[in-house]
Amino acid sequence: MTVAIFLGSLLIAMAIGIPIAYSLLLSGIALMWHLDLFDAQILAQNVINGADSFPLLAVPFFMLAGEIMNVGGLSKRIVKLALAVVGHVPGGLGYVAIMAAVILAAVILAAVSGSAVADAAALASLLLPMMVAAGHDKARSAGLIASAGIIAPVIPPSIGFVIFGVAANVSISKLFLAGIVPGVLLGIALAITWWWLVRREKVAPPARASRAEVLKALRESVWALGLPVIILVGLRMGVFTPTEAAVVAAVYALFVAMVVYRELSFRQLADIFQAAARTSAVVMFLVAAAMVSAWLITVADLPSKIIGMLEPFMDNQTLLLVAIMLLVMIVGTAMDMTPTILILTPVLMPVVKAAGIDPVYFGVLFIINNAIGLITPPVGTVLNVVAGVGRISMSDVTRGVMPFMLAQFIVMFLLVAFPSIVMVPLRWLGG
Repeated sequence: MTVAIFLGSLLIAMAIGIPIAYSLLLSGIALMWHLDLFDAQILAQNVINGADSFPLLAVPFFMLAGEIMNVGGLSKRIVKLALAVVGHVPGGLGYVAIMAAVILAAVILAAVSGSAVADAAALASLLLPMMVAAGHDKARSAGLIASAGIIAPVIPPSIGFVIFGVAANVSISKLFLAGIVPGVLLGIALAITWWWLVRREKVAPPARASRAEVLKALRESVWALGLPVIILVGLRMGVFTPTEAAVVAAVYALFVAMVVYRELSFRQLADIFQAAARTSAVVMFLVAAAMVSAWLITVADLPSKIIGMLEPFMDNQTLLLVAIMLLVMIVGTAMDMTPTILILTPVLMPVVKAAGIDPVYFGVLFIINNAIGLITPPVGTVLNVVAGVGRISMSDVTRGVMPFMLAQFIVMFLLVAFPSIVMVPLRWLGG
């Protein structure tokens, strides 16, 4: 009954159009009434405590760094570098989209659905017209760009990992390091799928860039490429925490955009700060509202009820993970990434720990699944953005994204079957 009241009130509130954060608060209030615990002071205290977290300071600073680097002309430089390197091979524009997505994910600082949306929007506006003009199928090209965009929340530094780390009390640094190899594997899966789909197309690739053009593109983008290197090396060597890394990223991004690239002026700073503040406020309020539900989930002892439901799978970690991943896939068809993380993490983590599954390993799988949910119809935030930017119908984008989405799910379940793919590189990177 407790589970039904919590989920029922949440889903009803969302179905009638109430924003996710307020829906979480309403479901928390409904659960408080059911448990005869309603107290406005407790409600307010949990909301305040939910946002009062030092690790969460990474969110606004990573958001700010991403906004600065976007306006500072980073996207076009990364795409230009990818074009110079792989644009000349058959189907090269597709590989450019994948390569640019992986690099942009690390440089423009993957920020929950916001960064995936921005990543996909930038790639769609830059590359989709070029791919269509070259003769590639528009729906397939849009599907590739959408699926490439969702690599962003997996490649560190990811705010999805920050929020999961805070909600699950898991090391954010380890999550960052553990996400590198899976993120690259998602890109490789997209490249293989694209090669298979376009191998019979008669599309003339762009002319091969000269060595001088490649070197020029590399030279122009080297400052942007240095950002993820600084962050990852700093985290690996223990120079700074993920929160401090966010501050370093923002300062470095500001320096590159204003002094090196000179595409950002003082007049634009106010708009950038406002945009970062608005996006950060949405995320922070979601986190704060979710903490009310998380506290009540603990008080109502919902995790033990979930453990009881999953008891048949508890002795087999692989089967348990498959069951959990299928559950998250279903939720991902109707809910965006951030609320899914905030709602399911406090429910699933006790199950994961009881089964003896490494929390960092689970966190990587969980974030990958939520990222794929951004291109899963009917909601599919990234699908809607690509459809709007590319001026293509939602049904066509959905048709085009299906083979790429399938490839990414295959990668996810390979990681479920072979945990060493995640854990061995993590042990090496983490020292």
